[in-house]
Amino acid sequence: MTRPSFELADIPDDVRTGRSADAIRRAFRDNLFYIQAKFPEVATRNDAYMALAFTVRDRLLDRWVRSGRTYYEQQSRTVSYLSAEFLLGPHMGNNLINLGLYETTKEAMAGLDIDLDRLLEQEEEPGLGNGGLGRLAACYLESMATLEIPSIGYGIRYEFGIFDQAIRDGWQVERTDTWLRLGNPWEIARPEITFPVKLGGHVERHIDSDGRYHVRWIASRELQGVAYDTPILGYQVGTCNLLRLWKAQAFSRFDFQAFNTGDYYGAVEDQVVSENISKVLYPNDEQLGGKRLRLEQQFFFVTCSLQDMIRISLQRSDDLDDFSSKWVVQLNDTHPAIAVAELMRLLIDEHGYDWDRAWNVTTKTMAYTNHTLLPEALETWSLGLFEAVLPRHLEIVYEINQRFLEEVRRRFPGDEPRARRMSIIGEENGRHVRMANLACVGSFAINGVAALHTELLKSDVLHDFYTLWPGKFSNKTNGVTPRRFVALSNPKLTKLVTSKIGDHWVRDFTRIREIESLADDPGFRDAWHKVKNANKLHLAEIIETQAGVRTDPTSMFDVQVKRIHEYKRQHLNVLHAVALYERLKNETSYDPPPRTIIFAGKAAPAYFMAKLIIKLIHSVSEVINNDSDIQGRLKVAFIPDYSVKVAQHIYPAADLSEQISTAGKEASGTGNMKFSMNGALTIGTLDGANVEIREEVGAENFFLFGLTTDGVRQLKSAGYRPHGYYESNGLLKAAIDRISSGGFSGGDRDLFRPLVENLLHHDPYLVLADFQAYAECQEAVSTAWQDGEHWTRMSILNSARVGKFSSDRSIRDYCRDIWKIQPVPIPGIDA
Repeated sequence: MTRPSFELADIPDDVRTGRSADAIRRAFRDNLFYIQAKFPEVATRNDAYMALAFTVRDRLLDRWVRSGRTYYEQQSRTVSYLSAEFLLGPHMGNNLINLGLYETTKEAMAGLDIDLDRLLEQEEEPGLGNGGLGRLAACYLESMATLEIPSIGYGIRYEFGIFDQAIRDGWQVERTDTWLRLGNPWEIARPEITFPVKLGGHVERHIDSDGRYHVRWIASRELQGVAYDTPILGYQVGTCNLLRLWKAQAFSRFDFQAFNTGDYYGAVEDQVVSENISKVLYPNDEQLGGKRLRLEQQFFFVTCSLQDMIRISLQRSDDLDDFSSKWVVQLNDTHPAIAVAELMRLLIDEHGYDWDRAWNVTTKTMAYTNHTLLPEALETWSLGLFEAVLPRHLEIVYEINQRFLEEVRRRFPGDEPRARRMSIIGEENGRHVRMANLACVGSFAINGVAALHTELLKSDVLHDFYTLWPGKFSNKTNGVTPRRFVALSNPKLTKLVTSKIGDHWVRDFTRIREIESLADDPGFRDAWHKVKNANKLHLAEIIETQAGVRTDPTSMFDVQVKRIHEYKRQHLNVLHAVALYERLKNETSYDPPPRTIIFAGKAAPAYFMAKLIIKLIHSVSEVINNDSDIQGRLKVAFIPDYSVKVAQHIYPAADLSEQISTAGKEASGTGNMKFSMNGALTIGTLDGANVEIREEVGAENFFLFGLTTDGVRQLKSAGYRPHGYYESNGLLKAAIDRISSGGFSGGDRDLFRPLVENLLHHDPYLVLADFQAYAECQEAVSTAWQDGEHWTRMSILNSARVGKFSSDRSIRDYCRDIWKIQPVPIPGIDA
């Protein structure tokens, strides 16, 4: 980094809020001296990043404090968004976009010979999420702020987030994500906001002198949660909302008596054990200890969050009867579902409510979003573990369940199978607590996250609950923020679109539709094509640097980036790559357009088959990329350590978006939306939000293949035999045989045997059944690609027609149908 040259001078009054390039330069200089305690000659790039981050944060804080004061004075109804994950992405760039200071700051830094882009790359990304669930939560927080909706996001301040992914000899290797090692300038510690957390122990009961029945939870362990706050800024509005994350720590961080007796470990043991709760995102839960820690994590952030909400409510009210008027709690999947039982406990045990009064408050407060159709992802806890960690809550769950089943039996007399299916306590494979059922019973609203997903919830996964309470159910199709995933990620496209229709589309993404008429303008198509090529050139440089693969930016960039999972079917994509390779090697007349197949994504550390798929991708890449017979015609690349920061380079450069999950398995997907916003065409099944994307962009601008949800069900019911598809399809057989014979593993026939055997004899996600349709659809893709003008027109129409998939629209739907909440503008701010 070039060292800026300047001397310390008096800092003017606008150092904290000034919006000119000169004011930002002076503020940066001030922060470098007075916060980082560095002078330019010895300042590192991280010093410069931190100084600029504090400069930007200063410009958030006025909005933040004013927002909090406004909500306090107006006693505003507030959304409490409970989520185990918040995959925020880097803060600085997004905050500069939302402040309207990106270009000004770039100019300010250039005046000091500092490249803003290099400072943005310096930022450590908070790895507080695993994938789509956490990224959706982050999009929703940003949209709530943009729409001026009072909200608080509540979660866990994981010390170590989602692992960093390294690749060694084609295998994924997990490394600790030390995202806090250089400091986090965006958070503000709140050591005065702490709450007790009880775990384990037993329950005692007694009757007081007035004849009232009381229950007391005697815990075997107690710790506390400490609040850390991060401002969440809306786009060019006065609203700056709050993300509050909880860190676990012991009540007594150091046992002096133990230390004095020579028990040096015992002196800090309580702190070490307590801090484990907020140490790691999603500990491996194959063993009982990991399962226990996950349950403790979920309860930890839920109880801290509810106690915080009660504290805030009691600032302006003498009781909690109007708690549901002040708050609506949105449960982001089942991880926070224990909130139903915990709010009941707090109201009854801590605030003296009787059961009916507490249940009335609880069921008017909670709303539940379901995010999965996979039975194994519907969270359950064994009764023994649940009782060991949360003995009082098990009693409350039993009582909720008893009263609920009485209602079921009244409505459906004699239907005991229905009662067993709906019970919060499951009996199959050992007694267990069904958290999805608890969430359904304790919530006033239940929603899916795509039209197809919601219909499948109604007809299958939650059918019994829909039959009982049809009015609770609605669809809220997911969305993503165009500020991060277009305005920030794709500045060249943003500049082009804004030059034609103005910048109003960034705040109201439905107005992106105004570029549709430009799809027939040759000059606009040419400019669009140049933007895409520039983005591809940039990504090609990243791929060469990070993956060691040299790619041709003029080839089709065929991209599948997402969490590695069998139902997402990265192995279907790999099989097609092998089939293309076979044809290029053996069919002299076969001449498809050059294609670069790009993968990225992480596999869960304990998910062997997903990690084997990553190894297969690398093994196939190694052979294809080094075969001189097909140089320039086909490449395969895997970009390591996929993250929000990496994704911001990938989405703008993609030509083809692979959304090829088995129909009926993907709840929604949001990567499909991000690709479409940036002009990628989709090849996909009728799964999740693909259905709605196809409806919006037009069937002629979407490459559809594969079995439908009904087709999948019928095939499985009839007795699916994957080996038959292998035997009857020559191209598929050749691809699998090359893999199984060691063609991509140096002759080792055993390396990929588990994957091949699973496909041939089980194939739970119907890869082989969909292969031929997929291959034929890919031929249609190749044909379309060869007409560059037509492809560019389709690309423009994909971007123009996906205004529906902004997270702003999703939040408006929640506000209207579930939360019943209105915007609260923040006065006194020149946004």
